Amino acid sequence: MNKCPITYQLCTDKYSKKGLSKLSPRLTELKALPFTAQEQRREASLRSGKMSVQGVQPKLSARLSIKNTALEIVDINGTFIIKPQSKNFQETPQNEDVTMKMAKICGIEVPLTGLVYAIDGSMSYFIKRFDRYGKNRKHHIEDFAQLTGNTRDTKYKWSMEKLIPVIDEHCTFPLVEKKKLFRRILFCFLTGNEDMHLKNFSLIRREMKIELSPAYDLLNSTIAIGRAKEELALPLSGKKSNIQKNDLIEYFGKDKLQLNENTIISVLKTFQNKKSEMEVLIKNSFLSDAMKNNYQTLLSQRFSRLF
Repeated sequence: MNKCPITYQLCTDKYSKKGLSKLSPRLTELKALPFTAQEQRREASLRSGKMSVQGVQPKLSARLSIKNTALEIVDINGTFIIKPQSKNFQETPQNEDVTMKMAKICGIEVPLTGLVYAIDGSMSYFIKRFDRYGKNRKHHIEDFAQLTGNTRDTKYKWSMEKLIPVIDEHCTFPLVEKKKLFRRILFCFLTGNEDMHLKNFSLIRREMKIELSPAYDLLNSTIAIGRAKEELALPLSGKKSNIQKNDLIEYFGKDKLQLNENTIISVLKTFQNKKSEMEVLIKNSFLSDAMKNNYQTLLSQRFSRLF
C-alpha cells in the first residue's frame, strides 16, 4: 500500500481518489513534475522575475491540466504555487504541508495544499492560490509590508503590537479579524514558526469585505533551520524569545487585541481539543522519523508552556 501525499490516506496508487478529487473531480491521475528538485530550483530562479509571488524559498507557478493530468509549470495565470525541496533547509515541503493541515483542523482558513512527486522521486509542496478565482480573475490582496510601507529588507523591523492598527484601519470587521490574528499567533508559537514576518500576513478583499487572507507560509521553521534561537519573527512585548503564556494571553490577547475572556477561552480550548489530532497528522506525514520526533517534541514543549 502507498500513502497519498495529498490526504495522507493509504491507497493502492500514488494518489488516492479523494486526493485527486480535491484538485478536480475530473482528475483520474497526476503525473510527476517534469523537473528534478534541483531543476525546479533552477527554473524558479530563471522565472522569478515573471512571477507575481516571490520570497526566499524557490517557487514555481503552475496550472492544473485535466487533459494532460499534470500540474504544468507556467509563467502567467498560474493557479498553484509549487515549492521544491530546499538546498539549505531540511524537508520544508513535507514540513509546510503538515503544518498547513494542522492549521486547518485548528480553525484557521487555509487553501488546498498537498505534496506532488517530481521525476526524481522527490516531493514538492503545492498550494492553491487564494487570490485567483474564475477565469483569470483576481482578488485584491496586500501584505502587511505593503500596507505599512515596509519592504523585503525591513519586513522584520516591526512588532506584533503594530499589526493591530493595520487591522483596525483596513478591515471591515476588525474584532473578527483580531480573533483570527490571535489564533494564528498562538498556532505559530505552538508549531515553532519563528518566521512570520510582515510579508506573511495579508489582507484580501472578497465581495466588498476586507479581511485577513487565508493563511500561508506556515511551517515549523525551528526544526527546519535546526538552530533557531528566536520564537517569533516580530517582537512581542519587546522580545522575540522566552515568550511566556502571560505575553500571549494577558498582554497580547486581552490588553492589546482587547479580546474578551470567552473569546480567548474558546480559542485556547480549540487548541487543547485538537492536540491529539495534530500529533496524528505529524505521525502520518511524509516527514522523516527524525523530523517527526523533533516536531512532536517541540509541540509538546510549547503546549506545556501555554497550558
